[in-house]
Amino acid sequence: MVKAKRRVGIFGWGLVAPRSPNIETFEENLSAEQTWLAPFDGYGPSNFLVGTPEFDFEAYKPWIDSRFEPRKFPQLSSKMGPNVKYAIGAFIQALGQNPGMEELLSELGPLAHVYVGTGLGDLSVAYDASIAQYEAQRRWTAFWCQPDQNPELASYRSLPPGERPSHRASIGAPEDPQDLETESEGFDQARSAWLSFWLTRSVGLRDYLAELGGIESESIGEDVETSKGHVIRRKMMARKRLNQKYGCPLEPWASVDAKLLWNIANIPAAQISMLGGITGPAMAPTAACSTFGVALKCALNAIELGQAKVVVVGATDPPPHPLSVSSFYSARVLAHDGAVSKPLTGMRGTHVSGGACIWIVGDAEYLRQRGMNALGLEILGVGLSSDADHIITPSEEGPRAAIRLALDNAGIEANRVAAWDMHATATPGDWTELLTALSVLPDARAITARKGSFGHGMAVCGGWELTAQHLGVARGTLHPVHISPDEIHPIIQPHLNRLVKNEPMDVEGDVAGKINMGIGGINSCVVCRRWEEAESADPRPAGD
Repeated sequence: MVKAKRRVGIFGWGLVAPRSPNIETFEENLSAEQTWLAPFDGYGPSNFLVGTPEFDFEAYKPWIDSRFEPRKFPQLSSKMGPNVKYAIGAFIQALGQNPGMEELLSELGPLAHVYVGTGLGDLSVAYDASIAQYEAQRRWTAFWCQPDQNPELASYRSLPPGERPSHRASIGAPEDPQDLETESEGFDQARSAWLSFWLTRSVGLRDYLAELGGIESESIGEDVETSKGHVIRRKMMARKRLNQKYGCPLEPWASVDAKLLWNIANIPAAQISMLGGITGPAMAPTAACSTFGVALKCALNAIELGQAKVVVVGATDPPPHPLSVSSFYSARVLAHDGAVSKPLTGMRGTHVSGGACIWIVGDAEYLRQRGMNALGLEILGVGLSSDADHIITPSEEGPRAAIRLALDNAGIEANRVAAWDMHATATPGDWTELLTALSVLPDARAITARKGSFGHGMAVCGGWELTAQHLGVARGTLHPVHISPDEIHPIIQPHLNRLVKNEPMDVEGDVAGKINMGIGGINSCVVCRRWEEAESADPRPAGD
């Protein structure tokens, strides 16, 4: 006897997106014609449009204050970067659709999991830490290369200019930047190499480090809990006195806030586990633009194997930053003419965005017995594949394989897929992607491509796009995409009637599919189906 496959539904969802601090506003914006994108000010004036999340962490303070000690919210506010805060906000939203979900997640122990990934990590936190360390290193190096701290360098400088080259050669010193024009190419690199060399020969630094080593050599006593605080404070005060003695600046290794560690890739998932009292595994699947689909696949596997009853899945991305905008631009996939670039039209490139999307998915039968209502569509299957070809240009066979795997996993014939959402980044790959999809799904009649609305979140894009699809297909009508027929690229015009444009489109069927194609060649395809009306309703008798 073949065991019946567990049915999986969504029982909570929340998000943060451009112009959309919550899922209610997100749905309203899907029908509004106003662009969600805005000019990027990271360089001063520029021609880039980006999707900056609309978000206020203070909105979640009452929820946190009601469950934790007063210092919890200030601690989160000061130590967590945007990535973590967006995920926290979306998670708290997701708890709101089904009363009792918060308590259930805690009660389930190891049967509740958290899989929340990120694409780029928290760039703003890493950038600030990098700048702080760089500036501190420059000050540190310059100090220990002063004449009173570095007699050997002072002696070199006292040599006649004609004797300096042979002396540099004898000690293996690099080129002296004083021999170069200040504005010449390579001057900054030469100066950095020069000072780094002499830093290693500083007598003052050698003496300083010897004294510092003596301070840091003190170990924790036998009574660990009692002595650790005293030892830490003694070392701190001794280091402060040592720096005063030498008059040196802050050490470069002391210049980077530990905030960098508190915002690594797994911390959004970890903070959700802590705030939700979720003791099952919490981790960060990372698969670029396919992250949300990969997280869903992990959740389906865990639920099907009986390892989890409920899984919090999602993705979170930082707000647009000069680093992300610059790297997308250098990859030649970014629009930069000051106008909105829509998929399937001029193919001028995409727009960088940030935010989060969190779903709470679970064993539908189990959760309905607990009195909870399903949202959106039933999740039937997820297919994953890799192109094994190019780091950024999708292949044809890789996405096609993911689609077929998703259909097989869902137990659905290709001709039943009525609605299809593209990855479509408004680049030349849109055309290849459309042909690839139609080669497997020739009957798909309601095709959407929404990155022209909210932009391209590296990891979160799939979550936003799936949520938009579910909101529409669940009631049989997809929200408009705000592309006029005359904007569609000439090569795509023959497929015009299949595309959702600037008017809502009815869905003639109950099955929807969605593809994401991530940098590195990782593909995820999700296939879902509309619930029967009775299946999404509260199964408890009236009055319970």
